[in-house]
Amino acid sequence: MITRIEITDKEKWNGAIKELPGVGILQTWEWGQVKQAYGWQPKYFLWLTQKKKVVAAAAILFKDAIVPIIKWSFRTAYIPQGPLLNWSDVQLRDQILKEIHQTAEEAGAVFLKIDPEVIMGFDEEIQSDNKENFEANEVLAQLEEFGYQFSSQQIQFKNTAWLKLNLSEDELLKGMKQKTRYNVRLAGRKGVVVRQGSLDDLETLYQMYLETSIRDGFIIRPKDYYTLVWSTFMKEQMAVPLIAEVEGQPIAGLMLFHFANRSWYLYGMSTSAHREKMPNYLLQWQAIKISKQLGCEIYDLWGAPDEFTNADGMWGVYRFKKGLGAHAVQRIGAYDLPLKKNAYKIFIEIIPRIQVITRKIRKVQQLQELN
Repeated sequence: MITRIEITDKEKWNGAIKELPGVGILQTWEWGQVKQAYGWQPKYFLWLTQKKKVVAAAAILFKDAIVPIIKWSFRTAYIPQGPLLNWSDVQLRDQILKEIHQTAEEAGAVFLKIDPEVIMGFDEEIQSDNKENFEANEVLAQLEEFGYQFSSQQIQFKNTAWLKLNLSEDELLKGMKQKTRYNVRLAGRKGVVVRQGSLDDLETLYQMYLETSIRDGFIIRPKDYYTLVWSTFMKEQMAVPLIAEVEGQPIAGLMLFHFANRSWYLYGMSTSAHREKMPNYLLQWQAIKISKQLGCEIYDLWGAPDEFTNADGMWGVYRFKKGLGAHAVQRIGAYDLPLKKNAYKIFIEIIPRIQVITRKIRKVQQLQELN
């Protein structure tokens, strides 16, 4: 018999989820606390056997919001990178899906969004007869039976790229593309030095991230958000800032997150200075080495194309990651369970329009911040 309990202690939660399949940084206690500062209410649930073995977990984020102008209030529920469980266990996943449905419904949510690590394949082309694809399709069939539908709003990347770290440093270097390996060494020869940062470097990291977003044409949140995310995980020794410098001048950086047996490259930033010296390659090599030192088995480079063609906007970034020796990981993506169907239809029609407006406003704010 599997029973569910709610956890209100950080150490118990993080300790319990470390061994579960698909564990991700967004299911940690710390991520829930960060989101709480921005209006989300985290609830942490574990499922245990009679022998107290943890077999599943779900950090569910609830949020109340009001749509401007029409003053429509609604509640959403989201399980980022979760729930965590062995998705091939039919009986277990049936119970978890039923109970998270009930929890979201009782909370009055318009819909529940889940984003589990259900893998369809480990390559750019999915083989229909592989084990992962077969099991993933079984999960998808069950989700459909429950009323889930593929979400038009994929909050996280559907696919990603993993670098397996169960090799020596020499083997990892050999596993890189020749040009990537050359650029790693070039950066060192050209005087690029990578150091570990501290809380005192967060302003510098944000300014580089701001410059990157404007140069590459993507929208980022205000500085306070990143300062909170980065400092929260750094204080818990779950994130390491890396800064590339030339003669003491910061020119690029990344924030390396780590938990359980994985590390993640969530944020990367650079200036326009000394780009020809390839600082990002040396930064990634340092992140790989630190990940190994921390005992991580997988380095998740966080994001890959939805479609593996050069027409996809993520293709250039993916080629960089592939050059490091990483391999594509294709997942099912996020699925929504409409709990109030009419309200959900309104939500998916209105929210994208509001986002267009808010992104335009934020773009202007970014330019003002940079200036």
